[in-house]
Amino acid sequence: MGVSLLDHVWKNEMNAELLLGDEAVAWGAIDAGIAGAYSYAGTPATEIFETIQIVAPSIWAHWSANEKVAYEEALGMSYVGKRALVSMKHVGLNVAMDPFMSSALTGVVGGLVLAVGDDPGMHSSQDEQDSRILADFAKVPCFEPSNQQECYEMTRAAFTLSESHQIPVMVRLVTRLAHSRGLVKFHPDERARSQTRLPLPDPNDWTLVPVNARRRYRRLLALQTKLESASEASPFNVLHLRGKRGIICTGPGYNYVREALGSEMTDSLLRIGQYPMPTLLIQQIVAHCDEIIFVEEGYPFIEKRLRGLMGVPGVSIRGKLDGTLPFDGELLPESVSKALGAPAAVLNDINPIMTGRPPQYCKGCPHSSSMNALVDATSAYEEPLLFSDIGCYALGIMPPYRSVHSAVEMGASVGMAHGASRAGAHPVLCTIGDSTFAHSGMTPLLGAVLADANITVLILDNATTAMTGAQDSMATGDKLLEMLRGLGVKDLQVIDPLPKNHASSVEAIRKAIEHEGLSVIVAQRPCIQIKPRKLAMTLPVHQGEQ
Repeated sequence: MGVSLLDHVWKNEMNAELLLGDEAVAWGAIDAGIAGAYSYAGTPATEIFETIQIVAPSIWAHWSANEKVAYEEALGMSYVGKRALVSMKHVGLNVAMDPFMSSALTGVVGGLVLAVGDDPGMHSSQDEQDSRILADFAKVPCFEPSNQQECYEMTRAAFTLSESHQIPVMVRLVTRLAHSRGLVKFHPDERARSQTRLPLPDPNDWTLVPVNARRRYRRLLALQTKLESASEASPFNVLHLRGKRGIICTGPGYNYVREALGSEMTDSLLRIGQYPMPTLLIQQIVAHCDEIIFVEEGYPFIEKRLRGLMGVPGVSIRGKLDGTLPFDGELLPESVSKALGAPAAVLNDINPIMTGRPPQYCKGCPHSSSMNALVDATSAYEEPLLFSDIGCYALGIMPPYRSVHSAVEMGASVGMAHGASRAGAHPVLCTIGDSTFAHSGMTPLLGAVLADANITVLILDNATTAMTGAQDSMATGDKLLEMLRGLGVKDLQVIDPLPKNHASSVEAIRKAIEHEGLSVIVAQRPCIQIKPRKLAMTLPVHQGEQ
């Protein structure tokens, strides 16, 4: 098989392994016979791709430039009849929405599964969006596991469903499941070790000029009845009719309900793990009960549909929309227990021996030197505008730097700086990392070059995608400088962000500000975590078999 991602994976007598939810999805895809895996690193989904990359070297698995590219590469593999997995975090799906939406119309040939890591509570994200809504928007099926075993089983089922109906399928995880461990039992006797290449499709089905797109959209609409039937019959949608109080739950919410009420619960229960929503099952529990409580991880997606504008006559509906459960943040066992009127488990009854502290740069991080230089170089101006981006350097918002005035989404800093400069602001500077620049910073920089925007762009080249675990960067070192020259950048400087070079770094930034028009500074120094990570990857780890 190769090696496991875990240093301490163990097996019990049932041939089960202790895996993260992300790792279980990866193994489900491997055992489904994928030929390729595609991704751009983003917490909480990063480990899905990394697991495949490490344990299955025969599978094509190289990081993509961004999520849109990853999806398109996976779609290309599907076109020629091979199975592919594409994984990303929830906001990464925003980047990939164009091919995602269109692929619902083109359909697929080889199974195509999109694994998305949502982040309720915003542990490492800028919003809490619920990817189930985007699956519904695109009219594609979605699976929502509640434990690690289901991550494995649902991923395999998703590939089967994808090929049987020739449509992409989403598997939606949340942070708590993606980054917690549970026992997963594999089915090695059912592993699809090789997959016969399927025939190429009709090019007219994949060429979305209006005449074809209208026909394919009608096909997608007609397919919904079959997808709904598959959902009604799915073993992942389970209904138990008991008492007059009904609970409809999804994802990890199912675990919290079971924990709160125990195995002898007297309530009726509908657990939903596969979408489109199983309308007939929902109708049965609503008809049986006087009260329905929704326990969903994420938005009140199903609750809102059932409530509609007028509600359901004679049935009390409770959930996030009436405050029974908090609308924001992730579900917690305490809040679910309270909503169900059950005794809440005491999870934090021990005084902490450590106190929390705000996030900060690693000691010796090159970004700290860059931010210090940026602050001093702009100190003479009354209102300098310092736009930033998604990456470790966004921590520049914290004291003592306060050198970050925005971090909206990947690649936004350059475009926002350009826009602000056109409104007459000066000086306008922006910071962006090397990996983020390759992801979505090149396009806005091209516009700034052509317009000779009066801004200063600082590309913080630490030679890696540091924030998500030091994955490879596509635009670093001399290659990055060649890209910048190729894009037409004329005023280009390179600095070495070290404390001893502070004075020269400040002078370089001041010179760039004084330049009328576009100027780019590249701060080049590797992330200090690269060497420890590479050393760890060479250490002996658990051996398995495939």
